[in-house]
Amino acid sequence: MYGEIQIQAAPPTAERVGQFYLSTAIRLALAGSLLALAVVPYLPVFVQPFVSDDYIQLDLGRRYGPVSAWGDLATDVLYRCRATSIVITHWTEQAFGIAPLPFYATSVLLHVVNTFLVLLAGWKLGLGGIRSYLASAFFAVLAVHQEAVMWYAALPELLLFFFCALFLLSWNSYLRRGNPLQYGLALLWFVLALLSKEAGVVLVPVAAAMLFQRGKSVWQALPMGLLAIAYTLAIFEAESDHLHLNDGTFSLQAPFLAVWARSAWRMFGVWGLLGLVAVAMWQRRVLHKLAPAAVWSACALLPFSFLLYMPVVPSRHTYLASAGVGFFVAAGLLAVRRQYPLLRWLPAALVMAMVLQNTGYIWTKKRQQFLARAEVTEGLLRIARETTGPIYVQCLPYTKDVASKAIEIVLAQPATRLVWSDPPPGATTYCAKHP
Repeated sequence: MYGEIQIQAAPPTAERVGQFYLSTAIRLALAGSLLALAVVPYLPVFVQPFVSDDYIQLDLGRRYGPVSAWGDLATDVLYRCRATSIVITHWTEQAFGIAPLPFYATSVLLHVVNTFLVLLAGWKLGLGGIRSYLASAFFAVLAVHQEAVMWYAALPELLLFFFCALFLLSWNSYLRRGNPLQYGLALLWFVLALLSKEAGVVLVPVAAAMLFQRGKSVWQALPMGLLAIAYTLAIFEAESDHLHLNDGTFSLQAPFLAVWARSAWRMFGVWGLLGLVAVAMWQRRVLHKLAPAAVWSACALLPFSFLLYMPVVPSRHTYLASAGVGFFVAAGLLAVRRQYPLLRWLPAALVMAMVLQNTGYIWTKKRQQFLARAEVTEGLLRIARETTGPIYVQCLPYTKDVASKAIEIVLAQPATRLVWSDPPPGATTYCAKHP
């Protein structure tokens, strides 16, 4: 990893050596280990059935994914803000059919790419090669955002991260060299981020902060600011038709500061807090280098804090913000290494503990939770395969649409097979309780 000038103070000598003088073999080994760290925690999803809203996502891909339907997608105030995921879902079904494996493989592949983007963005932004590698490794295995990868319907979170990371790289390149092409690319990634999730608007204050840091005029971010304003106004002008502004999901009256604080505490977790403590105790002089990561996490978490139905931000919504946590963990590991030079095994042991703890949590508790959630529709599909005639659904923890789309998409049977009323004697019934 070489060829870029640091934009901040140079890292310690040991880190500069690790950054600029790695052999090709070591680089390949590091890349391979990062790939493994991003994939291994999510191996269980390759044999996982679809889960609840996955069927809604598949239906959206069919309705809005074809180019001929993009005009209709543009008029849908909610789902036009998920356009990239809807189009990819359509393309995936067209290429591979309806089996779950290709869809989950798409999610894991995006997670792998995003993991490498954490490394690349951290290095390009001057956060240090070793620190950026450790941060990306922690991001790869971090269990707090597992829902974004394990639930295909959370695909917008992965795409939002992808386009935000590309924006940071292009914007940073523009600020260094003043290349208009990089400015144009940054605008493109910004628009695609907005078409992935509403939280893409966080790139405006981030872009302005990067301009201010380099002593440049923040007015260069004006085009993005105007786009963000128009985008936001379009959402609230259609408030009466926006599902999430009417179903108790999000509200500007939400106690967002309390939700944000609880969510940030939960997102940092034990490892992030230990990393911060280690730096504060033993290497305080590098605290200022963590400012970009802190600003990123704070800004990226804020838009999701206006929710009403949970006291903390759901795990899938922390995917974008959680990238910053890894830099605190990485700085803590480097501080431990510096404080205890004779215990050369200690940082490696801590990394292994992080990997085992996060991976074990995903493989056990979260794996069982997702299988239980999937069983709600899997049980219905089994009954539908084994019987003919109507199925009287007596209880279901999800919306009627989830059950209807599962029948239509997986079995190509009409949703009218499902009857939502009291059954006559001898009728086929189905009841699934909340997992």
